[in-house]
Amino acid sequence: MTAPALPRNELPRWAEVLRQKYLAGEASTFVLYRNVFDNYLVGDTLHNLGSFLVQELFKDTKQHVCEISLERGIRVLSGASVDDKRKALERELEAQSEPDLLASLHALEKRMRAQQSTAVIVPYADALLPAGDPSFMAQPDRQTYLVFHRWSLDQTLTNGDNIIVLITESLNAINPGLLSNPKVAAIEIPMPDLPLRKRVIGFFAPKLSEHQQTLFSERTSGLRTVQLANILASSKGHGLSEPERRQLIQTLLQGTPDAEARADTLATITAGMTPAEITRLIEPGKTLPTGDADQEVLQVIHTRKREMIEKECAGLIEFIEPKHGLSAVGGHEHIKHELMAIAQNLKAGETTLTPMGLLAVGPMGSGKTFVIKAFLKEAGLSAVALKNFRSKWVGSTEANLERVLATVKAMGPIAVIIDEGDRSFGSGGGEDSDGGTSSRVIARLKEFMAEPENRGQVLFVMMTNRPDKLDTDIKRPGRLDRKIPFFYCDTAAERVQVLQAVLSRYEEPCVATTDELLALCDTLTGYSNADLEALSLLAVELARNQATPLNADALTAAAADFMPPQERDMIEFMELLAVSETSRRSMLPQRFRNMAIADIQNDLIAAKRRALPR
Repeated sequence: MTAPALPRNELPRWAEVLRQKYLAGEASTFVLYRNVFDNYLVGDTLHNLGSFLVQELFKDTKQHVCEISLERGIRVLSGASVDDKRKALERELEAQSEPDLLASLHALEKRMRAQQSTAVIVPYADALLPAGDPSFMAQPDRQTYLVFHRWSLDQTLTNGDNIIVLITESLNAINPGLLSNPKVAAIEIPMPDLPLRKRVIGFFAPKLSEHQQTLFSERTSGLRTVQLANILASSKGHGLSEPERRQLIQTLLQGTPDAEARADTLATITAGMTPAEITRLIEPGKTLPTGDADQEVLQVIHTRKREMIEKECAGLIEFIEPKHGLSAVGGHEHIKHELMAIAQNLKAGETTLTPMGLLAVGPMGSGKTFVIKAFLKEAGLSAVALKNFRSKWVGSTEANLERVLATVKAMGPIAVIIDEGDRSFGSGGGEDSDGGTSSRVIARLKEFMAEPENRGQVLFVMMTNRPDKLDTDIKRPGRLDRKIPFFYCDTAAERVQVLQAVLSRYEEPCVATTDELLALCDTLTGYSNADLEALSLLAVELARNQATPLNADALTAAAADFMPPQERDMIEFMELLAVSETSRRSMLPQRFRNMAIADIQNDLIAAKRRALPR
């Protein structure tokens, strides 16, 4: 076997792994998956995967390189004389009685045996070797699978310095029988890491300072090389040129401090954007604070990153951008203390003290979603919510999930939000109705959540008011370490804090005194945070209709008119579920803090009977 000619330090890590496995004789058939549609920088040359394999990895080590695809059949990509090889191969194919793909593969095999040292590249291998139950596969698919399976085990071919490279975005889309073959090795091509992103940014935008290159590389996690090329000025496109973008931005920033320097930097990172898009991104009248010159460009980078990732994962994830920190949360003092400590550890990079995941439990309307979003803002974490990645097509759901997980991992540190987790991770059901897809999806998510290297990089946050419906396995330490219980306010003072926080968020001044608010809130026992918010906004509406300030009379009238939901038995049941799930007694209200575990369980059983009578 002949080693690739590239110096080892120029090979991407995944290519070096392929090289070592091939030289060791571990495999001669390789499946490259995940980030296969990216560009790869080698020296001063940018390659797609096909050209990297042909011009860099196999250039001086393989005498012949061929490509097999459903679209173009078999093509000779390189060799001693490409035209002669192609014509000879075409003559052999024409001699076949049935010039189909199977006959072409047999003709190629004959060539590989006669002219060894051949590399065979198969782009879109999932189209040629699709996943699925063999008993339901069409005969051509089974025959193609058998050819590649036999090639991987044929010692005459493997000892002849031949190599086969299958390329697919999703490993789940490839025939599982081929992947289980011990002579087939799957190698993941990862998303660009921090050092590679910095090198790529320096390649595309050499005019950026060292500080800016470092800053941009830190803020572009989750982006591919081809996406970085689309952002930076040196990328080629059909839109505005860099000088045209600079002139437009200078016009927008005319008369503001440092307009020239700002225009130079912004022109560098707005490649491919239309004038309207650039105008929306840039705030002409904005004066940057001293020492805050990077914030403007970081905002542009963030916006473009979000657009690209949402486009790539269309319909699969949604970015969450909280507006308020924990200071905007009324009440929940015991919870805010806990979350503030976690936020500080995340900011400080204390991965040992950072939980793998959080489980927020409590009755509806207790503020779980708002408080968790405020925590994300406090911790400075980017956050995405998983959307509907399920598909009716075989293998597509698993492929969608793998794409999401790969993107999330590359974007770390990040939080993944799963609201109403009992619906996504509920125990039981689904095995017969969807062929086991739900079980496989949940198993893969559990596996990902428990990966130790994700600690401090990917924080899963699940919210539910029915933790009893969750699989016990999902709630174990190592997946959702910290279980945070939410409850309705116990005292009038806490309810006052919630009312004041709501009115402050909506920028609605209230002229009621603290004593008046305490007197009102003393009559609102059992109101949830959501009820208190609805009551506050109703009072604002009444005050505006009467053209009066928001005072105690408006709040009292709203309280008399507002009718909160009446589901006391269910709320009591959900509160006891939160008590039973919590990971620390110090987060419980005083009325639950000293309860014995046996008493909690007995009360929970009794509450369940009342809330869910059979």
